[in-house]
Amino acid sequence: MKNIQNQSEFDQLVNQSNPILLDFYADWCGPCQTLLPIVDKLSNEYKGTVEIRKVNVDENQELAAQFKVRSIPALFFIKDNQIVDRVNGVVPEGALRTKLNALIA
Repeated sequence: MKNIQNQSEFDQLVNQSNPILLDFYADWCGPCQTLLPIVDKLSNEYKGTVEIRKVNVDENQELAAQFKVRSIPALFFIKDNQIVDRVNGVVPEGALRTKLNALIA
């Protein structure tokens, strides 16, 4: 799973056709580390159908502000350049899978 390093990378990502899951996180965030293996697993499973990317809020404060991230982890589900769903905190794998399946339906 790739990290988005800057606004330009984000702009390129949203201009492609696949739905997107953005995972806003920080290295020091315990709940973010709990969610990491789940998001990594789903990234492999949904490869080619959903672009799953991580955004480090400490390194990308402008992007975090653009999405109005107030707490982490924060997950944004994007389709056709629109945010269609948002989840804060640690989410069970099954719930994320349901949201991803809805995103590609």
